[in-house]
Amino acid sequence: MPDAGGAAGPIRAAGALLWRDGPAGPEFAVAHRPRYDDWSFPKGKLDPGEHVLRAAVREIEEETGLVPRLGRRLPAAEYRHGERPKRVDYWAARPVAEAAFTPNEEVDELAWLPAREAAERLSYPHDAALLRAFLEGPPRTWPLMIVRHGSAGEKHDWREPDELRPLDARGRAQAASLAALLHSYGPARLLSSATARCLETVLPYARRVRAGVATDAAFTVGETGPDRARDRLLDLLSDAAPTIVCTHGENVSELVSGLCRELGEKVPDDPGLRKGEFWVAHIGAGALTSLERHTP
Repeated sequence: MPDAGGAAGPIRAAGALLWRDGPAGPEFAVAHRPRYDDWSFPKGKLDPGEHVLRAAVREIEEETGLVPRLGRRLPAAEYRHGERPKRVDYWAARPVAEAAFTPNEEVDELAWLPAREAAERLSYPHDAALLRAFLEGPPRTWPLMIVRHGSAGEKHDWREPDELRPLDARGRAQAASLAALLHSYGPARLLSSATARCLETVLPYARRVRAGVATDAAFTVGETGPDRARDRLLDLLSDAAPTIVCTHGENVSELVSGLCRELGEKVPDDPGLRKGEFWVAHIGAGALTSLERHTP
């Protein structure tokens, strides 16, 4: 799990390029921090033990008062902060709803500016580079999330039908953490293997967003093989709808590899997942704009 960095390690931070539709095109939220008298994109340090996705969402909420919905991953910024290296992970993000800005200790002014004016207002070259990276890709993307079910004990210790094997205590903790992390990308339809361990993995998220879970034999181990799971996943691309697929380790590598090949991108060196982990593919304008892997 990412953390804020030890005394000798890099400082870890997270933030977002927050944007909305304006009368003449996208507008970007640029924050003035009185402590430094600078203008930058909303960001802040990870709390000890905090996941980088949660930190990005929390910092945006604290600095702007807006609830964000994360989009595609943007290039991280790495630079020196005093005597220590610092890394800031960034995402594109849109506010869930508009709200009046209230000045706070960290940010006393928030300006929504078109790209050219935002670039001129920003204080640091790495923020200007972040804006350019956003403008080089499609502004709107949708997430396709591939989740491997959480820890469910040992198969050889389970004497009942395998589809009934439930999550163990570690798996239930992973499922609870996954609910908050997956929610960083907003509500999504839920497709799952028809096994107890997969359904239990996404149940906390389903309760959080008040959504149903549809089981799909294509993603169910023992029903079909990885090739059928891959073909079913590729069928979902035409819908262009935020989607979570919870499945088994036997399917994950082929799902990720097939998705990358279909969209003309390099397959990751290790496309698999450990139990409880997930991939997020951000898709826009028919292209795979970013691919990120997370551990709860």
